[in-house]
Parts: sequence; structure tokens; C-alpha cells
Amino acid sequence: MPSTRAAEAEAQEEEFLRLDEFLCFILYSAHRAVTNAYRPLLDDIGLTYPQYLVLVALYENGPSSVKGLGAKLHLDYGTLTPLLKRLEANGLVVRRRRTDDERQVQVSLTDEGTDLRRRARVLVPSLDAIMGLTDEEMEQTKTLLRRLTSNITAQA
Repeated sequence: MPSTRAAEAEAQEEEFLRLDEFLCFILYSAHRAVTNAYRPLLDDIGLTYPQYLVLVALYENGPSSVKGLGAKLHLDYGTLTPLLKRLEANGLVVRRRRTDDERQVQVSLTDEGTDLRRRARVLVPSLDAIMGLTDEEMEQTKTLLRRLTSNITAQA
């Protein structure tokens, strides 16, 4: 018969191995589910999810530096630059070196990029409906996730 300590250790080990109890896995699964829900909607307007986020940041803030966009989107330069190149090749954004500081690249929406905003407006209400959360649950979820992100980034 196993000792109490051995039984507790075994119980803890079994609990530790339950994947659906890991917050990181729950977040990962939710992220994948939301991204997959966005995919068909974004396919209709010819964007990937990361490209869409870049455009939303530009809609919100107007012309931005690459560094500023990276900070806003939590993306490094090596990830953001290819996204911007594809958006530029598709005629949605333009990148220009700043005249006052040529080390900085400014990203702006083109007229086509601005026009795409009208077509993209259907995304958020469509996804809110798919998520099936009440307005209160949606706000609580956003608040908790922002706090979680803030706590983790403060530690880093």
C-alpha cells in the first residue's frame, strides 16, 4: 500500500498532467479558435489575421513608425517587416523613411487601405456573435486578459 505522501504526489502528478487545467493551454486554444473563426471572414477581404491587426492599429492611430506598430502589436521587427511588405505589395499601406530621421520608417494607409476599413467593419460583430458571450462576459474577459498581459509583461 503506498504511503500517504506517495499517494499525494501521485495525485498531484495526475492533476499536473491534465492539459485542460493549464491556463496557457486554455489561452492557446482560445487564440486558435478565435483566429480560425476570423479566417473565413478575412479571406473574403484578402487579409491574414496579423495583417488585419496591422491595419486596425493604423486605423486607430494613423500613420505610425514601424517601431511604434511593433510595440502596439507586440511584434518584433523581424515579424512585422514581412507583414508590412505584403500589405505594401497589396497596395494597402506605404512605407517611407522619415525626412527628419531616416533611421525611422513611417507606415501609412493608402486610399485602398482606408477603403478596406468599410468592408472589415462586419468582422467584429460577426465574431462577437460566434463567441456567444454576453456584453458583460466580453468586458470581463477583456479586463482579465489585459491584466494578465500587463502582469506578465511587467515581470519580463
